[in-house]
Formats: sequence, C-alpha cells, structure tokens
Amino acid sequence: MRQYSVYILTNKSGTLYVGVTNDLERRMSEHKNALVEGFTKKYKINRLMYYETYNDVHDAIDREKQIKGWRRDKKIALIEEDNPRWQDLSEDWF
Repeated sequence: MRQYSVYILTNKSGTLYVGVTNDLERRMSEHKNALVEGFTKKYKINRLMYYETYNDVHDAIDREKQIKGWRRDKKIALIEEDNPRWQDLSEDWF
C-alpha cells in the first residue's frame, strides 16, 4: 500500500515550507540536492523538521492545505511538539 507524507521543511534562516509527497525519502533527496526548480531551491530549504504519514492521498492533501493555512506560530508549535531541538529528521537518511 502506498503511503503519503505531509512534511515541513526549513532552512538556516527559518523559512518554513509545507509539502506533500508519495515518497518522502526520494523527495528529501530532491530537496537536499536542489534538483527541483522553485521556492525550496531558491531559498535552500532542505531540512526536514516534521512529517506525518497517511494511507489516503486525499487525507494527506487535506492536511497539507490545513497546515499551509495556519499562521507561522501554529506551525512552529507543531514542529516543537515532536522536534523541540529543530533537528533535521532526514540527516541520517543519505
């Protein structure tokens, strides 16, 4: 069964990015190696702070939209609930 992940990334200056993917490890490799043009490449956003997994793509997309609609302080609270030290959760993946 395919799994879908909603994730939050940051960079050294603390910019937040919320995304959704069907392969978090592959997607993180793309972010870390700046393989995809756009916001995350331009601002070097490649540190994984938080993620959730879902079995249904619609649930994942709904959650991504919900988090994207939140104010910054609520996103930070979500990150700090599970990752208070803001460690890159993908640092040991590659």
